[in-house]
Order: sequence, then structure tokens, then C-alpha cells
Amino acid sequence: MFQLTELQHDALVEIFNLGVGRAAAAMSRIVDEEVTMSVPMISFQSRAEVAKTLGSDEGRRISAVAQHFEGAFNTEAFLMFPEEKSLEIVRLMVGQSFSLEELSEMEQEAMSEIGNIILNSCMGSFANAAGKELRGSLPTYLAGTGDDILGTTGKEWDGVVLTLKIDFNIERHHIYGYVAFLLDMPALHDLQHYIDDYLAKLMG
Repeated sequence: MFQLTELQHDALVEIFNLGVGRAAAAMSRIVDEEVTMSVPMISFQSRAEVAKTLGSDEGRRISAVAQHFEGAFNTEAFLMFPEEKSLEIVRLMVGQSFSLEELSEMEQEAMSEIGNIILNSCMGSFANAAGKELRGSLPTYLAGTGDDILGTTGKEWDGVVLTLKIDFNIERHHIYGYVAFLLDMPALHDLQHYIDDYLAKLMG
């Protein structure tokens, strides 16, 4: 499995943490409450490993938002929450006065907005660090198991998934989610190159 050096790993955490901070500030304005997000825990895994972490073996359902990014490198990006947690976030966004049925109808639009904020904040932070442009598609809402969302069955693919586990604290609610980037081998080499450039600039 692809690995970074300790210095490269720490630099990548720092880059994404800047993006997570911007996303938290934007979400705070939406829910009119302070939103804090943890420093992301970063790992490189296979798609099957990520799907297993998301509970695919138990048939656990996930709500996700996907976006395609291209420019500095090409990647499919996903924001994923356990299904019950996504409804909790939607309720915090729109208020307590809606029924579960009404919340379900709003879930797709609200989740797409959240995904757009978080994924673009993370990728924007990386683009700034790399000094390169990254262009994102419109967000797409997805629901299903981790296998369904990440397409782990029946497809040959030699890349890895860069995952960020993030804890959200909103109005005394503790919610965790995952950001995942599908990276093929050229994208991985580009990623490593940009991190090394970022470190070189930091060190003068």
C-alpha cells in the first residue's frame, strides 16, 4: 500500500486541516452554531478496506456526496456519513420543526450543500498549497452501502483511497464522517510531488 514519509504525512494533515477549518467556519454560519471539526486522521487504503470500515459487511447504509476534481490531479472525492448521522446534520441545518419525512425530502439538497462546502474547502486548501488549479464538478448525492458508493465490486483498479476521518461537533452533537479521494497511480505521484514542493517552500 502507498505510504508517505512522516514529514510528508504531517504536511498533508496540515494542508487538509486548513481546509477543514474553513469548512467548519462556513458550516457555523449555516447552522448559526459553532461547528468544530477535529484534525483529520489520514490513511491510505484499498477501496474494499474503506467499504469495510463503513460497515458494508453488515449492510450498513451510507449517505454520500461525490464530486469529480481535475487540474493539479484527477480524483473522485466523496463525503460520507452513516445514514442516521446525515439526517441529524440536516435537522441541525434546517431546524427542529420538521418531521422525519420532511427531513428525508430535504436530505439530498442539504447534504449536497454540505458536501460542496467540505470537499471544495479540502481541495481548495490543497490547490493553494500546490499552487495549482483544481476544478470541481457539481455535487452528486448518493446513498447505499460503502460497496455501492465506492464501486468496490467487479472493477479492476490499481489505485488507493486517501481517507480523512473527521469528527464534527455541532450544538453538543458529536458526528463523524469520512472524506475519501480515489487516486490512481499518476495522481498519487502528483500528490507526493506537490507535498514535496510545499515542504521545500516551507523550509525556504
